Amino acid sequence: MFTTGRSLHGEELRSSVVFYASFDEVLQADVGGGQRTLDTRFNDPTKPGQFVFEKGFDAKVFRIAKGRGIHGGALEAMDVLPNNGRVFFPAKGNLPYDSHGWSGALSVWCQTDPNRLLKTTFCDPIQITQKGANNGGLWFDFNNARPRDMRHGAFPAVPEGEKPIAEDHPQAPIVRIPKIDWRASDWHHVVLNWNGFDSGEPAVSQIYIDGKRIGEIRDRPLAMKWDLDRTGIYIAVNYIGLLDELAIFRRAITEEEVRMLHSQPDLLVGK
Repeated sequence: MFTTGRSLHGEELRSSVVFYASFDEVLQADVGGGQRTLDTRFNDPTKPGQFVFEKGFDAKVFRIAKGRGIHGGALEAMDVLPNNGRVFFPAKGNLPYDSHGWSGALSVWCQTDPNRLLKTTFCDPIQITQKGANNGGLWFDFNNARPRDMRHGAFPAVPEGEKPIAEDHPQAPIVRIPKIDWRASDWHHVVLNWNGFDSGEPAVSQIYIDGKRIGEIRDRPLAMKWDLDRTGIYIAVNYIGLLDELAIFRRAITEEEVRMLHSQPDLLVGK
């Protein structure tokens, strides 16, 4: 199904990587300009709306599944953490964020059955945020429908004192992909691709699944306004299954490059 090899276009794409985790041997990033190891965030049990941060991760919940990835090993999430716990890579140095305008892309492979394996109402394989998914958040998730929908959101930061737009509002910056029927034995490739964030101009954020553009959010300003010291690249939030070949690029990528990542899952190995 998949081809291998390096092209000139492939080398250009490889040179645009700012963060990459192969998950072949260890649960840490191979490439990154910031911290490459995972930490964990929990809800503070005594202070509603606040968090407790811990170094490292629970090895009983997250481990390397050797030889079971789309290439080599993969991250395996086996259970849900208590107290709304979630693991993350710190965003500082690992994300091409610029408060005056920035673009980028994220690529990841997923193997799960969202309708049979997931234990919680919502699950975010990927969520990048400082405060929350609907307050300066870039993500894709599986919702609480039966069968579940996949959704991609690019929610701008909310000014102090204002409420974020509800995720079910007709004008919410969200793409809905109804009735996801993934099987636990199958790999699927997801790309988030964005341009013009925090620029003050209309921006765009797209989602691709298995090499095809499924939908996009566009024609509205999308300002995340993150403090990178407090922002995380959250992965496998309430997720059960495998994740592999997680990469973030310093620019939006082309449709040809999306297809290349889908057809050559080992393209970034050894980056």
